[in-house]
Amino acid sequence: MSEQETYFTIEKQGFAEFKDRGSKFLAHAFPVLSADAFKEKLNEIKKEHGRATHHCFAYRIGMDGNNFRVSDDGEPSGTAGRPILGQLDQRELINAAVVVVRYFGGTLLGVPGLINAYKTAASLVLQTTPVTQKMVEEEFTLQFDYTQMNEVMQVIKQYNCRVLQHETQLFCKMKIAIPKNRLLEVRYKYNELRDVELFKV
Repeated sequence: MSEQETYFTIEKQGFAEFKDRGSKFLAHAFPVLSADAFKEKLNEIKKEHGRATHHCFAYRIGMDGNNFRVSDDGEPSGTAGRPILGQLDQRELINAAVVVVRYFGGTLLGVPGLINAYKTAASLVLQTTPVTQKMVEEEFTLQFDYTQMNEVMQVIKQYNCRVLQHETQLFCKMKIAIPKNRLLEVRYKYNELRDVELFKV
């Protein structure tokens, strides 16, 4: 999985609603880059839907496939979080989360009914949320003399790198994200420039 050059994600929030036998399932999809950022967003949703019976979720972060979490939040084991994650994985989405809030409608749906409801709610919200394809990037720090700013920026533009942080003094320091598939070319270009240092974060 680590050899991928691009990945799919979402950049905007999405919302969809699914109803089954009186229960309402409100699905929220949003981009997420860390577990802490996810917790903040989950708490916001819990505040907004304080009277809901369950707040079930799944997220997947990062390229290695190991950073994911699912929660059934009191529903029978395996009926909510896993079906939600299944929808993220079916679309091969990374750095994305879905929270499905349930308002209980008085009728028990049973295990197959719950699995179907959470899966459908997650599927609906992901259908309404635009998916974007992004380059897999690696982060590096650049150090260079202020007089070389133009040459440094030229390489950044030419190879679709992104500037993440920037300190400008007489000696400049910049944190950049380089697309994995342009790494060799960028390294070569910066090696050619005198007094420009590029090192892994």
